[in-house]
Amino acid sequence: MKAFLNFTAIFFSIITTAIYGQDLNVTNKITAFLKDSLNLSNLNYPKSVIRFYATNNYEFLWLNDKQKIDQASIALSLLIQPNRFGLLPSNYHLENLSFERLKELKSSSPEKQQKEKALFDILMTDGLLSFINDLHFGKYNPLYNPSYIDSVRINGFCADEILSDAGWQVSFLNLVREAQPKLKAYEDFQDYLDQAYAANNVMTSPAEMEKILINMERLRWINTQSLDYILINIPSYTLEFHYNGNVSEFKVVVGKPKTATPVLESEINYFSTAPDWRVPHSIFLNEILPEILKNRAYLRNNHYSIYDEAGGKVIVNTSALKEISKNPKQYRVRQSSGNHNALGTIVFRFQNSHGVYLHDTPQKQFFNRDNRALSHGCIRVQNPKLLATKMLAFDNSKDKIPTLEDAVKTYGKMDFVLKQPVPIIITYLTMSIKDGKPTIYNDIYQLDKSPADKFNENMPSTIAP
Repeated sequence: MKAFLNFTAIFFSIITTAIYGQDLNVTNKITAFLKDSLNLSNLNYPKSVIRFYATNNYEFLWLNDKQKIDQASIALSLLIQPNRFGLLPSNYHLENLSFERLKELKSSSPEKQQKEKALFDILMTDGLLSFINDLHFGKYNPLYNPSYIDSVRINGFCADEILSDAGWQVSFLNLVREAQPKLKAYEDFQDYLDQAYAANNVMTSPAEMEKILINMERLRWINTQSLDYILINIPSYTLEFHYNGNVSEFKVVVGKPKTATPVLESEINYFSTAPDWRVPHSIFLNEILPEILKNRAYLRNNHYSIYDEAGGKVIVNTSALKEISKNPKQYRVRQSSGNHNALGTIVFRFQNSHGVYLHDTPQKQFFNRDNRALSHGCIRVQNPKLLATKMLAFDNSKDKIPTLEDAVKTYGKMDFVLKQPVPIIITYLTMSIKDGKPTIYNDIYQLDKSPADKFNENMPSTIAP
């Protein structure tokens, strides 16, 4: 609290007793409100509100006669019908904001209802800042809570700057919309909503609208700013490579519900041909070691080798097996490269704390299944050589494609380092818009229940057009 009071003091210490060309009574009402800690506690983004009014000389924006167009009505319509943008009308101070109240305050003489006007203007500002932040970051972002968003600039994004720039411009609505994610999956949802409301159509069912809200929310949690990226959607079992305005789609196999593929963001820096497989310790303990104890030939038949903590290869005999079974955490297993290897011919590497990667597989038949939640958590991609070829072309490294093809054919070990790392997004969307129509996917990890509970608290019984 002390830090916050220091923050407000910095701003208000620079206020002069006279500001040229504006009503000092307005300034006094706004500054009085923003100095009151109780008032600030009722705002969602108090620091952003203070910065906004400091930038705008503590004048009214939404009740300002200087505006050439009725920005206040446009702004209020956003707050009243946020479902048009895949949001719910909550925490936007709608209990104090209405078109009737706006009309009443704008029609009253300038010297009257100054306190009420200041309250209305500030709540409008906080509601719009909340709306813009919800559009950009989502309402239930697991990484950034409102207090953090209010305090720092995240990836160059600052809602109060956007609102200050947009507030006086004819293109106000378009500037606010620019706060939305640029991911194609998100834009497809927004286009679908735009068309539905333009045609004055009510959503076909509350269940469909709920799916739209949940999945647009998830897309807002993604930080990637690039228009070129790889997006893996777990429920649809697909990988999309977005590059130079093009999209190439590949089938993938993802983790089983018990060994779920994690949602994450990273960058693919390089890929390797003919990789060894360093077996995750959980797989060694639970699957491979029991087979070895039953039959030592299992190691040779599957091209596995065991290594001790120092990295030395262990000669597996009866006494060694006894030691391994007593202290399995001290040993590691590696599978040599070749057509038998679980990673196949190519593995795409990206940093993450889960130890997952994107790779080929010798089990090509899995791509013919409808349910492809079959792995231990890593992602297997169909036709990895084509994906690698497209990545090299995107990286302006077409000259390396013949080398890649030869390495894949001969199982030659090579690393292909990208000059431009490709962002990779692993997300969980149970709905997408394909050819202008909603497509629903199985909620294979049962993750829709948690966000659905949050949305249902504020879900209206009907969605108005």
